[in-house]
Amino acid sequence: MNASAPTARSTSRSGAIVVSLSAAGVVASLMGTLVIPLVAQLPELLDTTAANASWVVTAPLLTGAVATPVFGRLGDLYGKRRLLLTCVALLVAGSLVSALSDSLIPMVIGRAVQGIGMGIVPLGISTMRDVVPPERMGTSVALMSSSLGIGGAFGLPLSAAVAQNTDWHALFWGSAVISALIGLAVARFVPSVPPAARGRFDIPGALGLAAGLVCLLLPVSKGAEWGWTSATTLGLFVAAVVILLAWGSFELRTTDPLVDLRATVRRRVLLTNLASVVIGFAMFAQGLIAPQLLQLPEELGYGLGQSMLAAGLWMVPTGLAMMAFSPLGAKLSARSGPRVSLLTGSLIIAAGYALALPLMGSAPGIMIFSCVVSIGVAFAYGAMPAIIMASVPGAKTAAANGFNALMRSIGLSVASAVVGVILAQMSRNVGGHSVPTENGFRVAAIVGGAAALAAALLTLAIPRTAAPHSDPEETVGRTATEPDLAPAAHPSPAAHPASAPHSSPVAHPAHAPRRHLSPDEKPHLSEGEFT
Repeated sequence: MNASAPTARSTSRSGAIVVSLSAAGVVASLMGTLVIPLVAQLPELLDTTAANASWVVTAPLLTGAVATPVFGRLGDLYGKRRLLLTCVALLVAGSLVSALSDSLIPMVIGRAVQGIGMGIVPLGISTMRDVVPPERMGTSVALMSSSLGIGGAFGLPLSAAVAQNTDWHALFWGSAVISALIGLAVARFVPSVPPAARGRFDIPGALGLAAGLVCLLLPVSKGAEWGWTSATTLGLFVAAVVILLAWGSFELRTTDPLVDLRATVRRRVLLTNLASVVIGFAMFAQGLIAPQLLQLPEELGYGLGQSMLAAGLWMVPTGLAMMAFSPLGAKLSARSGPRVSLLTGSLIIAAGYALALPLMGSAPGIMIFSCVVSIGVAFAYGAMPAIIMASVPGAKTAAANGFNALMRSIGLSVASAVVGVILAQMSRNVGGHSVPTENGFRVAAIVGGAAALAAALLTLAIPRTAAPHSDPEETVGRTATEPDLAPAAHPSPAAHPASAPHSSPVAHPAHAPRRHLSPDEKPHLSEGEFT
């Protein structure tokens, strides 16, 4: 019998798992750009005001931010595959509701349901830890993490083309069909792994976090419209502080918290999450600057007069760049550790913004600096989940990745608000319309570069090794120093049968006594063994 046959089957199966999960992440991120070509027409299409129509964009951002940590914890408790399929089902349901809508309220409901599907990405990353062989872990996680940017880059021209040539409802019918196909792929190829975590779902914690996040992100998203000093905006910010402080106090006292705040405030996890906020800021700032410069009228002297479809096509190479460089980031992590990849990505993003200053006068120049920024994002987005998963117990990886994804979402929202304020303040009146000045875009690029440098400084402060957990149940069986990524201690034999009989020398050192490991006791590979 050919000895390589089981290995080939295992490789083929793990490849199908990675493709299915990454495609699910791309589809989920597509939902964010789905209505961008329709923004100017939404008031007329939905028979409402421009202010009300903006909820079509805001609703999925809010529900997506809330869903990522909540669905992550549910995945740890009840099975990640089950929650992945739930997210896909919600994408289909939200798409169908929006496809059947001709008025504001059902459209906002449909878009809010679609936003919940963003929980796919952290769930997918955590699933890979359980079912993908260690030798493919790094590249798989990097590709899944980059799916957010890849989907956004391809989504804009695709949705623009559909919106310009067909009825706008076709966008949502198409997204429903694609989401259903992704659900079939996940059901067919992604194996079910018994949940590692034990305990009850923290319903009060989920409600408290949801209320706090809505009070925080809603004024961040609508502050420019409501007025940053208005009673509504300030009142919501105050409410957010009060609610989140009360939520944190409750989480520290409860037995089965939604978010393990004690693990979250450990230096390695805390600094990685803070870096995630500023990396998210830096990524989204580019997405706000480049399309506007491409579409402003040429008569301004700095606009490039591109249609939305053409502007979207100029951005497609950014998605290709992320796809191409994600494996390189994983290889760097294998050789030097994800901390080095995160630092490298942050510096590449800063270099991209430095290039923006001389290159923003032409469409090819904008494409070049945007691609450089996207390459940096590919390195950084692949590294952050790796550091997080090495720093928390194995039974809490989905919840920890969900919280990390939330930090990135907060960075996106803050970038939208800050860049919006910069461009609004540095604008001039042209034909009765307020138009950002060229200097406004330059200042926004400088701020984006500064955010990337801040991420680099935070990365330098991240310890190379994780501090031991205070809970003895979480430290027994670990190596003396924590590396940057830990594959699952007990991978599903169905996921890669060829490798199942072999034991990792790190997971089972020769001198260690044989005993049953608890779900939280996930062994960790050294940085040199991570790929």
